[in-house]
Amino acid sequence: MDAMKVVTLQAGEVVPRLGQGTWNMGEDPRRRAEEVAALQLGLDLGMTLVDTAEMYASGGAEAIVAEAMAGRRQEVFIVSKVLPTNATRRGVQKACEASLERLRTEVIDLYLLHWRGAVPLSETIEAFEELKSAGKIRHWGVSNFDTDDMEELLRLPAGAAVQTNQVLYNLTRRGIDYDLLPWSNRRRIPVMAYSPVEQGRLGNERRLEAMARRLGATAAQVALAWLLRQDGVIAIPKASRPQHVRDNRAALDLELTAEDLAELDRAFPPPRGKRPLEMI
Repeated sequence: MDAMKVVTLQAGEVVPRLGQGTWNMGEDPRRRAEEVAALQLGLDLGMTLVDTAEMYASGGAEAIVAEAMAGRRQEVFIVSKVLPTNATRRGVQKACEASLERLRTEVIDLYLLHWRGAVPLSETIEAFEELKSAGKIRHWGVSNFDTDDMEELLRLPAGAAVQTNQVLYNLTRRGIDYDLLPWSNRRRIPVMAYSPVEQGRLGNERRLEAMARRLGATAAQVALAWLLRQDGVIAIPKASRPQHVRDNRAALDLELTAEDLAELDRAFPPPRGKRPLEMI
């Protein structure tokens, strides 16, 4: 893979900088074939990191992923997540087994804690390490962790094994630019950006229209390109239509100049101070 189009995890594993999300997939049986086909097209185009979760459609999205990667499991880097309510030692084991069954695979490549709950973080991480030892997962990470959460995590005995922190990040949600992103970059912990086009809303953002026309691109592609130019950032947009998948892939080749970036900073100013971590 082109070095400009990949991100290297702490463990040395190289993954695509542009992956595919599955939030809201698997909820309508009438759309199943379309969703499976969209994911398969994404795999064909090199977007082989696929993010899902037990929460999405109560496991339905994992079933969509299983169907999409049938016969080509070795191509796919699967990311899934455990709910905080299942984050006890025993709960993590059961949740992982259920996800493996829905995904029709023997191992999850990257398993995340979806967000922090009442279970002690140390217990969840110990459970993750046990899953690694058992060969059920290859790596683990977290999601929706702010800087203080990450600092607490790294103080745990196995905390340094964290491979990513998946957070809400896009042009209209730039809070992590102030501290979490620089903190993560210094420690070489990649950030995985969910809702990178704000659930499609940036595709209709007037502040991006002039630049998009000048670059021969769409507003959504400009928003994605802004993320994808950054080292240590992985973007996981969801697409359920073929043209949308192709548009996402094309954003990877869109080059933004220093002048473009300065214009985007004026339109979407970076934070001047610490903001609470946003979630949707």
